[in-house]
Amino acid sequence: MNSLKLILTNLKYFSVVWVFSSLNFIVGTWVLYIPYVKTKLVLDDAQIGFALFCLALGILIFLAVVPYLIKKFQLGRLTFFGIVLFAISFIFPVFMPTYITLCISLFVIGAFSGITDIAMNALVSHVEKEDGVNIMSAAHGFFSLGGVFGATLGSLLMPFFDLPVHHMMVVSILIILINLLLVKNYVHLTEKEVSQEKNSYTFDKIKPLIAIAFIAFVIMISEGAIEHWSGLYLLEVVQITQHNLAGVGFIVFSTMMTLGRFFGDGISAKIGSIKIILFGCILAIVGYSCVLVGQFGITVLGYGIVGFGLSVIIPELFRMAGNALRNKSLCRNFFGLWNWLCWVFVRAGCVRIHFQYLYLKIQLFHLIVAYDHRFVDYQFHSQKRTITTAFWIEKK
Repeated sequence: MNSLKLILTNLKYFSVVWVFSSLNFIVGTWVLYIPYVKTKLVLDDAQIGFALFCLALGILIFLAVVPYLIKKFQLGRLTFFGIVLFAISFIFPVFMPTYITLCISLFVIGAFSGITDIAMNALVSHVEKEDGVNIMSAAHGFFSLGGVFGATLGSLLMPFFDLPVHHMMVVSILIILINLLLVKNYVHLTEKEVSQEKNSYTFDKIKPLIAIAFIAFVIMISEGAIEHWSGLYLLEVVQITQHNLAGVGFIVFSTMMTLGRFFGDGISAKIGSIKIILFGCILAIVGYSCVLVGQFGITVLGYGIVGFGLSVIIPELFRMAGNALRNKSLCRNFFGLWNWLCWVFVRAGCVRIHFQYLYLKIQLFHLIVAYDHRFVDYQFHSQKRTITTAFWIEKK
């Protein structure tokens, strides 16, 4: 909680983490209208899944150009340009007249999302190094908090907008104006040139990450599925009748994930990474069991339990991976690859099987971690030196 206090009392730090909140605030509003877009264009699960896959494809393709853009525009400026263009681009999907134009608009959103995502994480990492502070974990807590506010306010305001495009325009303008007020606190920041490490992708170097990466794969899929499919699940499987309630599952999930991320570091320090991951997994199993009941109240409760259980697992995995490898670039790139594979998988899914499938994978994951944590521990302790925890590894 010290990092949270630091952010709330320092305008520079708050300005940086507000970009995180802005990104997910817009996403939290958008997820409310995914069922609307699906109905408007008469799409089935496979078609809406492919449209969302186009968003992931935009992210993946534009990853390669981000280092060049950072050099050209500087880190602070690119972060600001990215969030502004991201906000503007999200106006378009809700009024696209055809399926093709919807896919194109989501691809463009993906491009700006990937640019903003990497730039804002690099910006936080730069601020941490420059000022000697640790705010990365809290920054991702603000990311989750943005989703809570976006979906909550969006659900309350939906009845007041005749057209979804008007709602998205108001949100986009609001986000841009607030970032305009705050950008002066970080726009001048730029990343210093550093010598690059040689990356040799040998099995011996990647071996410590295999078990960790499998766990991350399952967890990231779970997070992405709830973010993009929970509304459709409530409408089509639970069969709620009020469309403005479709975002309740995502709201509760994000709220509990926010709380978990703000308090997770303290819990981890007391019980350790392995125990907190296992405990989080058990909570996720209980949560998914509730989701599969198919009754509105119990399902929403399940989303909250899943959110709290998953909240600290990814930060802990990044910490463990950073300690397992001395080659930080290799560690970052390996996890980055898994992250984008998860995006692709989630967006190609079907709402009616997603949560049953994820429930089974979470159970399998729990058994594997319980058995294989000795392998992970061995890899950590085989290092002759203790590596400083690598919070710079980027994730949403």
